[in-house]
Amino acid sequence: MPASHFHSDTVLMAGRRIVVFPSSVELGPVLARLVTSRAEKAIASHGRFTLGLSGGSLVSMLGKELPALPELDCSKWVVGFCDERLVSFDDPESTYGLYKSKLFSKVNIPDSGILTIDSSLPVSECAEDYTRKLKEAFPDDHFPVFDLLLLGMGPDGHTCSLFPDHPLLEETTKIVAPISDSPKPPPQRVTMTLPVVNAARCVAFVSTGGSKAPILKEVLEGREGPEFPAARVVPTNGELFWLVDDPAAASLTTQVERLSSGAKL
Repeated sequence: MPASHFHSDTVLMAGRRIVVFPSSVELGPVLARLVTSRAEKAIASHGRFTLGLSGGSLVSMLGKELPALPELDCSKWVVGFCDERLVSFDDPESTYGLYKSKLFSKVNIPDSGILTIDSSLPVSECAEDYTRKLKEAFPDDHFPVFDLLLLGMGPDGHTCSLFPDHPLLEETTKIVAPISDSPKPPPQRVTMTLPVVNAARCVAFVSTGGSKAPILKEVLEGREGPEFPAARVVPTNGELFWLVDDPAAASLTTQVERLSSGAKL
């Protein structure tokens, strides 16, 4: 592979901001303020704020930080899920179920503004049903344009339920795709596709912990061989943030930012 191709991703990443924090303790409040600032901007611009959520450590971080903000008003929020596990909502693997107990029960997002899967359906029908829900919520968009997507990254470089070397990475037409062979349990899931992720106005990855350091370097600085799914998140017209802690950033040589206390993104 020619060297020019190896770092082609860094050329396209002029709009990417990598912000490093000592730990998730400092990262959390900045993430919460990013959410609320993009919410205010969206509501002023088009009357509502559309947010895509992911599971993992984001759930407890948002559940702690968002309700702690004074005068938080989520009455004009519409929330979808970047991916979801095909399990009942009371299953501990349900991303919606976790957010319901840790976040939605503490803030005033209207029930009608929370777009959930129908977990009683087979996985293909579940993906079609969730596609229909997103189309109804975004009637003017070919691919739904979310104001903000919050993403995580697995130690294998996956994001949403888009896994390395999986055919779904090449999906160009579907909005939501089914996956029944997830390498990580539970195997049946639905996931937003890369065209939806890359249509967003703002995407923020949150990645913490030393176990992410080797993969984060390859995602952000390039690698031999095919790009990891997380590296293929390059919003066409949107902002891209990587909010990471020092242990996750330990191997990076690319330029990063550190915010002074109280700074906003």
